[in-house]
Amino acid sequence: MGTPRIALLIETSRGYGRELLRGVVRYARLHGPWGFYVTPGDFLQAVPRMKSWGGTGIIARVETPAVARAILASGLPTIALGLSDEQLRPESPLSRLSEVVSDSHGAGRMAAEHLLERGFRHYAYVGSRGRVWSGRRLDGFRSRLRETGFEPHVYAQPRPRRAAADWEREQPALAAWLAGLPRPAGVMACNDDRGREVLVACLHAGLKVPEEVAVVGVDDDELLCELADPPLSSVVLNAEAGGYRAAALLDRMMRGDCSEPQRLLVEPLHVHARRSTDIVALDDPEVAAALHFIHDHAAGPIAVPDVVEQVVISRRALEQRFRKATGRTVHDEIRRVRLERACRLLIETDLPVARVADASGFGRVSYLAQSFRQAFGVTPARYRRRLRDGVPDPPDRP
Repeated sequence: MGTPRIALLIETSRGYGRELLRGVVRYARLHGPWGFYVTPGDFLQAVPRMKSWGGTGIIARVETPAVARAILASGLPTIALGLSDEQLRPESPLSRLSEVVSDSHGAGRMAAEHLLERGFRHYAYVGSRGRVWSGRRLDGFRSRLRETGFEPHVYAQPRPRRAAADWEREQPALAAWLAGLPRPAGVMACNDDRGREVLVACLHAGLKVPEEVAVVGVDDDELLCELADPPLSSVVLNAEAGGYRAAALLDRMMRGDCSEPQRLLVEPLHVHARRSTDIVALDDPEVAAALHFIHDHAAGPIAVPDVVEQVVISRRALEQRFRKATGRTVHDEIRRVRLERACRLLIETDLPVARVADASGFGRVSYLAQSFRQAFGVTPARYRRRLRDGVPDPPDRP
C-alpha cells in the first residue's frame, strides 16, 4: 500500500477537534508517513473528491446529508465522530460506520460531582439546541444530581432565526433566566463556548462569579477558558488519546485487518478548576474551612488530625458534620483529592511514578498503587498508558 491519504473533516475551531487532530498526527508520525486533507473551520465541512485526490480513508464529523452521501459513495474506510441517535438507527447506513464518541454522559456526571464537592444546593444546566452531545451531557449531569436529591434547572434556548443575530438576541433572555435562579447556584454549560456565553450573561445580569453563580464547561479549550472573565473551569476530555486510537483503528481498516464497526469512547479525565468555580458554598463554616485546608494542603503529609486543628469543634463533631455535608469522611476526602492530583500528574507530565506519589501526597509508591487499584482497578503505570498514550494494556504474563 502506498502512502495513506486521509481526509480529516474535523472542526479546527474547537479545542476538542484540535486535540483529536493532534492525536491523529502523533500516530501518523510514529507509523506514517500519512498525507492529510484538512480545512480550517467549524462543524460544517465538505468532503474532497476522494478518487481524484487519491484518498484512502476518512475521519469525519457527519453534520449534513450531503457529507453523509459523499462519505458513503466513496466506499472508503471511515470513522465518524459523534453520530446522532437518528444516524445510529439500524436502518441508517451510517450506523455501520466505526465511531469515535465523547463520553458525554460521563462528562455531565463529572461536572455535577465538581459542583457537588463545592457544596451548592441549587444547580442549573445551559445546553445547545440540536446537539445530541448536549442532551447526553444534561442526562449525565441530572442523573448524578438526582442521586443526591437535587434537580437542576434547565435553560430553554430560544429557537434560532438568523445565525449572526442568535447570540445578540439570546443574551438578555439568558441573563434574565440566570438572574431568576435561586442562589448561590452551580451551573454546567454544555461546552466551553456556551460557558463563555453564560459568563457574559452573568456580567450583564450583575451576578458575581463564582460567589453567586459558579460555572463549569466541557472540553477545556485552554485559550477560550483563559480568555473568559473570570477564567472558566472545564471538564477535560481525553481527546488526543481518542484521536490516536482513531488513527490506529483507521490504519487497521485500510490494511483490511478490521471489518466490523468499532466504537471508541473519549473519556472525561478530570475538571481543570479555574476561577469560575473557586468557591465553597457550604452553610457550615467549619466544614468549609476543613475543605479549603484539604484542597490546599493534600499534596503534603497531612492527616485527619491536621484538618481538625483548623476548626474550633471536636474531631467527632467535624466527622459527623463533614459526612452530612459532603457524603464522605475527612480521610476519604484527603484520599480523593490526592488521587485527582495523581491522575493529572500521570496524564500531563512525564514524572516517574515515584515522583508522582510524592508530589500528590501519597508518599510511598506502594500506597499510591494500592489506592489506584481500589479506585480504578489498574496500576498507576497502566492508567498512564491507557489514558495518556492512548494504547491498550499489554497482555498479562502467565
